[in-house]
Amino acid sequence: MTSASLSFSAESVTEAAVDVVVIGARSVDGSVELVADPAYAGIAAHLDALGVTGGADQLVRTVDTVGAAKTIAIIGLGRGTDAAALRAAAGSAARQLTGVDTVAFAIPTSDAVEAAAIGEGAALGAYAYTAYRHTSLEKTKTPASSIVVYTASAPDDAEQARIIAVADGVNLVRDLVNAPPSDLYPESFVDLAGDAIGDLPIEVTVWDETELAADGFGGILGVGQGSARPPRLLKLAYSPAAATQHLAIVGKGITFDTGGLSLKPPVPMIGMKSDMAGAANVLAVIVAAARTELPVRLTGWLCLAENMPSGNAVRPNDVLSIRGGTTVEVVNTDAEGRLVMADGLVAASEEHPDAIVDVATLTGAQVVALGHRYSAVMGEVDLVERVLAASKSVAEPFWPMPIPEELRARLDSGVADIKNATPGDPAAGMMLAAAFLQDFIGKTADGESTIPWAHLDIAGAALNEGKLYSFNGPGATGVSVRTLLALAESYTSK
Repeated sequence: MTSASLSFSAESVTEAAVDVVVIGARSVDGSVELVADPAYAGIAAHLDALGVTGGADQLVRTVDTVGAAKTIAIIGLGRGTDAAALRAAAGSAARQLTGVDTVAFAIPTSDAVEAAAIGEGAALGAYAYTAYRHTSLEKTKTPASSIVVYTASAPDDAEQARIIAVADGVNLVRDLVNAPPSDLYPESFVDLAGDAIGDLPIEVTVWDETELAADGFGGILGVGQGSARPPRLLKLAYSPAAATQHLAIVGKGITFDTGGLSLKPPVPMIGMKSDMAGAANVLAVIVAAARTELPVRLTGWLCLAENMPSGNAVRPNDVLSIRGGTTVEVVNTDAEGRLVMADGLVAASEEHPDAIVDVATLTGAQVVALGHRYSAVMGEVDLVERVLAASKSVAEPFWPMPIPEELRARLDSGVADIKNATPGDPAAGMMLAAAFLQDFIGKTADGESTIPWAHLDIAGAALNEGKLYSFNGPGATGVSVRTLLALAESYTSK
């Protein structure tokens, strides 16, 4: 992980001896408008000559003839100047400005919220995964190590700490997802989680394959039995004394997905190292919450397995017994994520939290339906609305989808309580997977109603394999970390 230092300053930006000063430009009714510290107002007359359009993600560099910086970079804001546009623009600039040490932002802000958005975007954009890159290329591919936001309305110390914790959380997910699957597998994931947690007040419980069998976690065991590297279940419990509500988060952690005996074709198998993004999200959210002392109880269930074909692999028509006793006929071994998630959802339900949210790169059907930037959310109506409100507050696009009642009948099995897929019928695949998961949500402590539950399918947005945009470079995006943290904040007693 490359983590740039972030600071805020009320001093004059023209005195800053930095490599680059970033200012903005936006598109307004067919013309371009400069959005910059007044010291740079003279540049407005040269925007056309420089080819500046103000379009989102456009970055134009020129010599700084105003202050002490070496160069000026003009970043496009698109049509907006709200916090979301500022975050995206700052992130885009920080992502594109590689091979420099220090970057200063001189884009005017009206309040601490907008200043925080610039800081957060820049911190998210200043990321590069260089662990396996040749040293001769490292400098040119590495973003700035120091970012300063020049503003008269800097966020307070607590907010600055939150920004850094959020950015570190997103970057932790990126590191884990970008890691090659030869190095990231269930046991090593657990070790890396321990490194990330360090001395934070998070209780860690690990089930190995023997303990998984003893405690009835048949979904995780079944999916992992084809690999020479056995599965794990990792529970993270953050329980601050001030908490009055309890949110459980369940994450899919398939460290590599070949499809098992229902083997994927070669090209779709590329990128399946990202199939543990849900579990990485859970880890990052709980670590960030503990770092910022968020007063809400959070319990994470990370369901870790490697889905491999071998003589020991689960077969189509095998029957697995999920935690709690529900039996599942496996008719497609490539529909494995829902099997490990079922165990996690049952375990989470046993503690009767106020709500359960699961996050997973669950279905290719999600990508077909919503593409590569929107994630889906399904489940109990009020909780879905709460997730959408959280996603809107941080500008991470989620879209609500239904779980039609008639879908459950398609999962009826002739030999078990339920089957995990409907081979030969791809219709409504994303929602069908959610219908499967819904069967494993337990009752509230009084037994009167089902625990509120929401399912987040982030399959399309978790890995960026297309055009680079905003603070998202190539590879892992860390999508949903910020949404889940905003959701957790909505459960605080503050």
